[in-house]
Amino acid sequence: MEDYRIWIKFFDNFCASMNIRPFISTGISSKLLDYEYFKQVKTDDFGEVAWNNGFDFCPNYLCEIAENQ
Repeated sequence: MEDYRIWIKFFDNFCASMNIRPFISTGISSKLLDYEYFKQVKTDDFGEVAWNNGFDFCPNYLCEIAENQ
């Protein structure tokens, strides 16, 4: 999706569009400010939303955030 948003479908079929930009600042997350790099998002073997630099989100945390948006 555009503008630092990702679309997620959780194991229970709950779906959400999430804005990741508020979580990008300094340190390891700053690499994601490069939008081409940001678009390389993937899910790993544990269901985490992750990038190759090691920045990731636990699915439980993302679900909690999505339900409260």
